[in-house]
Amino acid sequence: MAVAIENDANILRLGGFSGPDIPEDDLLRACVHCGMCLSSCPTYRLTGQEMSSPRGRLWLMRAVADDRLELLDPLFDEQMYQCLNCRACEAVCPSGVHYGPLVEASRAQLEQHRPRSAQERALRRVGLDWLFADSGRLRLVVRMLRLAEKTGMTALARRTGLLKLLGMEDLQALTPEISRRPIVPGNERWLADPVSGERRHARLFNGCVMGTVFANTNRAAARVVARNGSDIDVPVEQQCCGALHVHAGMMEEARVLARRNIDAFERSGDDPIIVTAAGCGAALKEYGFLLKDDAAYAERAQRFSDRVRDFTEYLGERDLVPPSKPVPRTVTYQEPCHLVHAQRISRQPRDLMNAIPGLELVEMRESSLCCGSAGIYNIIREEMANELGDRKARHAMETPATEVITANPGCQMQVRASLRRNGSSARVRHIAELLDESYGGAKSKRAIIGRSEY
Repeated sequence: MAVAIENDANILRLGGFSGPDIPEDDLLRACVHCGMCLSSCPTYRLTGQEMSSPRGRLWLMRAVADDRLELLDPLFDEQMYQCLNCRACEAVCPSGVHYGPLVEASRAQLEQHRPRSAQERALRRVGLDWLFADSGRLRLVVRMLRLAEKTGMTALARRTGLLKLLGMEDLQALTPEISRRPIVPGNERWLADPVSGERRHARLFNGCVMGTVFANTNRAAARVVARNGSDIDVPVEQQCCGALHVHAGMMEEARVLARRNIDAFERSGDDPIIVTAAGCGAALKEYGFLLKDDAAYAERAQRFSDRVRDFTEYLGERDLVPPSKPVPRTVTYQEPCHLVHAQRISRQPRDLMNAIPGLELVEMRESSLCCGSAGIYNIIREEMANELGDRKARHAMETPATEVITANPGCQMQVRASLRRNGSSARVRHIAELLDESYGGAKSKRAIIGRSEY
C-alpha cells in the first residue's frame, strides 16, 4: 500500500499507521519471509511461536500497514513489546532487513495512539523523560542512592520489606556497587602516555549509567586509551544517548537528546567519540537515521555518527600497546547484543583479551544470545528476562571461568544477578576494567582534574 498524505489534516498515513514515525514501507517490503531469522531470535527460541519471531512480527506490521489488523489490537501491542530488539535477526538476514527501526517505529505508533493510565504516563515521564533528560539530575539521584547504600538505609529497607512494598526489590538486586565519584563532563581529562607516532585526541561519551553507577569503568577505559597514545576528555553539555527513549517509542524525546549531544561534540572537530556501553554506541551510530528528516541536523547527525567508536573498536583500529602485567585467570565472554548484532563487533574484544599475558579466554555456549537485559526489559518483563538470564548463567557456569567479561552495563547487571540466582559467585566485569588491570590500573593514569577546553 502506498503512503498517502491527508491534505486536510496534513497527516502521513500508511494503512493503520498515521502521524510521525511510521514504519517505512520500503523497509517492511524488504522482508522475503525466508525464516532465516527464527533460530537467532531469543523470544522464538523460548516460545517456539511464529508470532514471537522477527518474521512473525514483520507480518503483523505489514498487516497493520495494509489495514488488515488494527493498530491497537492487543496481539500487535504484545508482540512489539515482547521483542527484545536485540537485532540478532539483522545480523543473519540475507535481505538486509533493517528490523530495529521498524519495531521502534511500531512502538512509537502505539505510544501516539494507545491510551495510557495516569500512573503509566507519570512513570514514563518521571522515569525516562525527567530523570534521563538531564545528566545533572541523574548524578544527583545516583549520589542519593549511593548514600543510602553506604549508610545502611538500603539494607534496612530490604529487611523491613519496604523495597518489596515499593516494587523495587528486584531492581535493587540488579544494582551493582555504585562508583564513589561520578564523572562530571568537563572536569576530568587524561593525557596520552608517550608512545611512538603522532599524539592523538579522543572524546569520551560519558553516558547516563556509565558516567554515574559505572564511572570507574569509564575512567578505566580512559586510562587505557591514554596508554595507547590519545589524550581523552569528556565534553561538557552532553546528555543521555536516548536509546531507552527510542526503545520505548518516545522518538521526539530521543531527538531532543540527540541534538544536544551533537551540539556538545561538534566543538571537538572530527575526533573519535569513544563509547563504553554497547547500547549507547548502537544508538549514537544511528543518529543519522533518527534525524534524517531534520533539515537543520540531518547532515550533522550523520557526521556525528561517523565519529562514534566502541571502546574495543577504537583500540582494534590501531596498533595496541601490549599490556604488560600478567592476569593469570580464566574468563569467558558474554557478547552484548548491540555490540555483536547492531554494530557487528565481535572479533575486537576477543583480540584484546588474547593480548593480555596470562589470561585464558574460554568460550561459552550461545555467547551472542541475548541475556535478557535489553534496556529495562528485565524490569518490565521479568519472567522472560530471567529465563534468558538463567540460560546465560548456566552456559557461563559450564566453563571453568571465574569471571564473565562483557561490554555493556545492562548485560553486566543482568548476568551478575542471574549468576547469583543460580548459585555462582563468578565476577562480572567490563572489558575496559580487565585491560586497565593489565596496564597497571589507576597507578598508570595521567589524569587532570579541572575544566577541560570542551
